[in-house]
Amino acid sequence: MEKIGFIGLGRMGLPMASNLQKKGFSLVVNDLNAKAMQTLADLGARVETDLATLARDCTLIITMLPSSKEVEAVALGPQGLLANARPGMLLMDMSTIDPLVTDSLNAHARTLGMSMVDAPVGRLAEHADRGESLFMVGASQEDFQRVKPLLDAMGTTVHHCGDTGTGGRTKLVNNYVVTALCQINGEALALSQRLGLNLERTLNVLMGTSATNGQLRMNFPNKVLAGDSSPGFTIDLAHKDISLIVNTAHAVKVPMPVAAAVHESFSLARAAEFGNIDFSCIADVICDLAKIDKPRTPPGWTPEKS
Repeated sequence: MEKIGFIGLGRMGLPMASNLQKKGFSLVVNDLNAKAMQTLADLGARVETDLATLARDCTLIITMLPSSKEVEAVALGPQGLLANARPGMLLMDMSTIDPLVTDSLNAHARTLGMSMVDAPVGRLAEHADRGESLFMVGASQEDFQRVKPLLDAMGTTVHHCGDTGTGGRTKLVNNYVVTALCQINGEALALSQRLGLNLERTLNVLMGTSATNGQLRMNFPNKVLAGDSSPGFTIDLAHKDISLIVNTAHAVKVPMPVAAAVHESFSLARAAEFGNIDFSCIADVICDLAKIDKPRTPPGWTPEKS
């Protein structure tokens, strides 16, 4: 049986690792947050603060980290994963990072007799809590079969997108749509507020026509519209992703003017110190700028069935 390392116990990583441990996988966990590591220790996981030791002890290592910077920091260098793991180790990075960094780490791993899978996560933090995540996987067929039991334990939907690197690239396409929809929803709700429309009636219309979207139906009612700004996915992270999207588009000469506009809106939100709240709260940022009352639904409100 695989000895699994799990590095990164944030809002998404903690429930993912917890689901693995609860379903019988043997984990060695590492994070900067001692409380998060204790949560896994209470479930039976082993805590390891030294990355080199974790690398030597594990045959498959999962990273779930905020950005390319953190992934490179744990993977590279004399105390990093690749310098200390044994040949045959598989690194599965589930972060959303620069695809060129994935390509570079994959090439380096293979020179050492190791392999790499990129398997970023779709859906929301609440789905991760329930073990209902979606995964976009870039891997060889052999490596995909090796990691699929773990993905099945953490989620309900697994898409094998192609070879290593395709998972992260698919995630950028997905997150472009997700983040742009947040911006569009926020602007639409701000306009609705300015026009003096009844919010619940407007939402029922939007959710009953082709204007409906997953963010408006799945995320907004539980977060910004309920006045809950606690982050499932922060404005800072959404800005990081839209930056990756714009840079990737520039590199491959794809014009994305809407993405550029969304990027600047999220830059403005971060400059106004809204970076650590849920990205659905871009609606609140827009309303603040326009001096409009923030959109809020009554407690317990649910949309009409269309």
